[in-house]
Amino acid sequence: MTQQANGRVAGKVALITGGASGVGREDALLLAREGARVVITDVNTDAGQALASEIGDAALFVRHDIASEADWQRAMELTLSRFGRLDVLVNNAAILQLGSIEDTTLDQWRRLLDINAAGYFLGCQSAVKAMKGTGGGSIVNMSSLAGIGGMSMFCAYSASKGAVAALTRSVAAYCKRQKYHIRCNSIHPDGIKTPMVAALAAQADPSQMSDSGADPLARMCEPVDVANVVLFLASDESRWVNGLELRVDNGFLMTAD
Repeated sequence: MTQQANGRVAGKVALITGGASGVGREDALLLAREGARVVITDVNTDAGQALASEIGDAALFVRHDIASEADWQRAMELTLSRFGRLDVLVNNAAILQLGSIEDTTLDQWRRLLDINAAGYFLGCQSAVKAMKGTGGGSIVNMSSLAGIGGMSMFCAYSASKGAVAALTRSVAAYCKRQKYHIRCNSIHPDGIKTPMVAALAAQADPSQMSDSGADPLARMCEPVDVANVVLFLASDESRWVNGLELRVDNGFLMTAD
């Protein structure tokens, strides 16, 4: 793999959910390149193991359903057994489904909230337990612009990501009061060019699918654009950043008509 760059997270241990593809894969590659040891968790065993092999001895793959409390316990046990500590949790795994308030079913609502919200709750709870006795750490929760803006065709998804934003603020406030030195921040992208959104790409405005570096109106960024923000929040460079909702949306929410 690419030689270590500047060591911005050298010596840290990071667990990344949904790490086998998309943004999670870019997170794992970038954090490892910057000196971290990474635990890649996902339900996609083949892709996860392949990525861990690509990174080498600094990586571990764990099959992990984030909605399962038992899976979280196992993932943490394997992390601590292999690397001895946890410094960074990137709650990244999620599912995406179209559905307005009129056509979303209760089963769909429950499934989205179970994975996208309850899964992040279990992750934060597990990370706080692991980090509080080892000097602290950084929790990075992947929310969405849908969690703070109104997206009419993403009812359950928006609700789940809004829950992540509120959870983040609560965890940040709690850990500060407890003097745990654990920071918790959320990232709110708009569109990202990942396999999860590929099925929706055909329904998007073509002008908004272009690279934002070339088109100032574009809404779709590359996974690495988000991974760079994750790296900052995982590193000690952001040691004074806590409870932040950081938008990665090319100014869309600010300028939406």
